[in-house]
Parts: sequence; C-alpha cells; structure tokens
Amino acid sequence: MEKTTARFPSIWICLLMDILGYASFAIPGLGEFTDIIWAPVSGFLFYRFFGGRFGVFGGMLNFIEEALPLTDFIPSFSIAWIIRYSMAKKYIPGNS
Repeated sequence: MEKTTARFPSIWICLLMDILGYASFAIPGLGEFTDIIWAPVSGFLFYRFFGGRFGVFGGMLNFIEEALPLTDFIPSFSIAWIIRYSMAKKYIPGNS
C-alpha cells in the first residue's frame, strides 16, 4: 500500500499570499480595482498550493473573498494552512 502525504505549502508562502491580498488597501481608491486582478490569481494559486477537493473549494471561496469589497482582511491562505496542517498531523501514526 502506498503512503500518501497531505499537500500544503510552507506557512511563509501562505503568509506572503495573505500580505499580497492586504496590499490592495495600501493605495486608497485603487484597492478594489486591484482586487479584480488579484481575485482570480489568488483563487488559482490557492488551488495549486493545496490541490484536491480542498484546493478547489478553498480556491472558489478565496476568489469570492478577494472579489467582494471589504473582505480582504481575512487571511485565507494562513487559515487553510492551519486546517491542512492539523488534518495532516491528526493522521500521522503515533499521534494522539
């Protein structure tokens, strides 16, 4: 039987992606325009980083979160990393 491992990026990459999402607030008035560009990029990167059903569902939620006004403060990548990391740690043999 082949051993499968959970797929997730480094926490540092996730933090960087969240900071890039927050960066749209740095330039007043331009933020919502940059979100139009960042939302699909962010959703795609989320899918590529996490993969599988988790990546598809999370990528769609991330796209919606970035596209909606005033929701950029949610650290989607970091939250997903914590969820994925806890799930992976839960299924490691020997962990209680």
